[in-house]
Amino acid sequence: MADAEGRTAARWRVAVDRGVCIGSGMCVGAAPDGFRLDAARQSHPVATETEPGERVLAAAEGCPVEAITLTVADSGAAVFPPEE
Repeated sequence: MADAEGRTAARWRVAVDRGVCIGSGMCVGAAPDGFRLDAARQSHPVATETEPGERVLAAAEGCPVEAITLTVADSGAAVFPPEE
C-alpha cells in the first residue's frame, strides 16, 4: 500500500487481545490470509507483522469486540483503533 506521494507505507504490527476475543470469526472472513481461529475458537494473527492492507484493516474494524489492534511496526503509532 502506498501513500498519496507513492511511498511505501510502513509495516503494521497485528495483535489480538485473546482475553477480549469472542471467536466470532469475522476477522477470518475479512482477512483469511491474516487470521486463524485455534481449537478454542480464539483468533490469532498468522504473522505479527504484515504489509498494510485493506483486508487486515477491515478485519480490525469489523471485530465486534474490538479485540484487534494495528500499529505501525517502526513507531508504534496507532492505526486501529485510532488514537482519540
